[in-house]
Amino acid sequence: MNFVSSSPAASRWQPIALLLVAMVSIQSGASLAKHLFPAVGATGATALRLALATLLLVAVFRPWRMRVQRHQWPALLAYGISLGLMNLMFYKSLETVPLGIAIALEFTGPLAVALFGSRHLRDVVWVALAVLGLVLLVPEQGTQALDPVGAAYALGAGTCWALYIVFGQKAGNDHGPQTVALGTSIAALVAVPFGVAHAGTALLSPALLPIAFGVALLSTALPYSLEMVALTKLPTRTFGMLMSLEPAIGALCGLLFLHEQLTVLQWLAIGAIIVASAGAAMTARPPVDSAGSGEG
Repeated sequence: MNFVSSSPAASRWQPIALLLVAMVSIQSGASLAKHLFPAVGATGATALRLALATLLLVAVFRPWRMRVQRHQWPALLAYGISLGLMNLMFYKSLETVPLGIAIALEFTGPLAVALFGSRHLRDVVWVALAVLGLVLLVPEQGTQALDPVGAAYALGAGTCWALYIVFGQKAGNDHGPQTVALGTSIAALVAVPFGVAHAGTALLSPALLPIAFGVALLSTALPYSLEMVALTKLPTRTFGMLMSLEPAIGALCGLLFLHEQLTVLQWLAIGAIIVASAGAAMTARPPVDSAGSGEG
């Protein structure tokens, strides 16, 4: 499946468009997934999402045709495992934390990747902005407090997101979009046992399958395929800067689809994290070896 045109002008802009579509798709899918929580819980929804997405991706990319060398397996396994744990912890956070706030907390992972190895004092500004955003996410006294367990799950998902970016780029450079099919298969092996243990045979309910299929398509099969193309075609800083829009997209999807209302301070907090992430991506030093950065 070829998502990107060979035209030089198209090759520059199409990965950006693909990444934006991926972000809208994945947050729309997260909004839809919350409708599965009452029936199968967060772990059950994750299991359905990854299991069905694996079937879709395997049918499209046929990963059994991949020739994986022994030295390439560690990156592939790390990519798949981090993907599975990221999904599990993120959906667990959505049980008690609004979508926009969960995404903002999770985004500390990509922000850490953007700042890793920096030697510039100016990057202290981005760290300070991110910390300010995290502080503002805690409501004032007299309002409903942010659930600490849900927040911890979102931060854990952020750690896994950082690993997903690092190992996904390495694995994607080796195997291209087929990496998504194999990585999602590994992620499903991680997540499905948790879902089965929690929901059991409820996962097989015919009434849930249409919603679950929509979640799998919107949250995994489509966006991860598009992200893998963008991840290997865009410079690291450009990818990180564009991904900084995700907390705002998540908050808007939560508002539109789930009617989740955020306070002014929480919107400001999300804005601070977005600015910090975009700034860190724009000022990050170029990698010495550009083979994994998308820079030709």
